[in-house]
Amino acid sequence: MISAVAEMYEIHPQTLRLYEREGLLKPSRTEGNTRFYTDEDLERLEFILNLARDLGVNIAGIAIILQMRERMEEMNRQMQSFVEYVRTEMLARFQQNAPSAAGAIVPLRKPTILRPVAGAKATAKRDSKL
Repeated sequence: MISAVAEMYEIHPQTLRLYEREGLLKPSRTEGNTRFYTDEDLERLEFILNLARDLGVNIAGIAIILQMRERMEEMNRQMQSFVEYVRTEMLARFQQNAPSAAGAIVPLRKPTILRPVAGAKATAKRDSKL
């Protein structure tokens, strides 16, 4: 309820009504037309109050910041979707172009281990100083 939220955040209920009128907050309503604030609404209110109280941003500035924030979140969702699409496509194409393991014969070579030649460490050290 509006009175509980106003008391919890130490603001006047008219401030909450103003934020709603300006479109900054959009609490849902019950059948009796009572405002119902969700956890999301309260997080948004905390952000608004931080802008207003701590940073001195006016209502018009808060509206612009909230719009920019929403656009950034939407762009982030689109980017995540695009990255997932690219990842899926690359995996599908890789699997499509990969040679089948069934029936494939790949010759294995014995690994070659190179051992350092005596005095190679001293020569390498001397050459690096030149």
